[in-house]
Amino acid sequence: MKPPRPAQPAAGRSCTFCRIIGGEAPAFAVFEDALAYAFLDHRPLLKGHVLLTPKAHRETLQDLPEDAVGPLFRIARMLCGAVERAMAADGSFLAINTRISQSVPHLHIHVVPRWRKDGLFSPKLVWKRQPYRDEAEMRAVQEAIRREIRA
Repeated sequence: MKPPRPAQPAAGRSCTFCRIIGGEAPAFAVFEDALAYAFLDHRPLLKGHVLLTPKAHRETLQDLPEDAVGPLFRIARMLCGAVERAMAADGSFLAINTRISQSVPHLHIHVVPRWRKDGLFSPKLVWKRQPYRDEAEMRAVQEAIRREIRA
């Protein structure tokens, strides 16, 4: 097994997620600790769609140090429950893209609430985006998920 690549500090200035984590770009944060940062996707598949990312710039899951994999997925598991409860969802969907379809080259886990017959996947497996009406709706979803994390 190849050792993970070291964090790429030079990426911080150009990486959208590094700028969000550093407070240089806006985001609707729902969780933060020493390892990770989670925020609402600004182009959600379904309302309540959260992106969980390690704070250190790692491009792919393979680049994440092995001792950080478990802790990151414990946070993902916690977020699944919080998002499901906050959005009164029937379940959730987690996804990680690695290079192909990875719109931002910084490791991130999609945590997406799901409802029966929500229409997320068409027969061709196309991700249909369902944007928030406005910032107020984003803030309401943000607070609902934060409440569930605290609970």
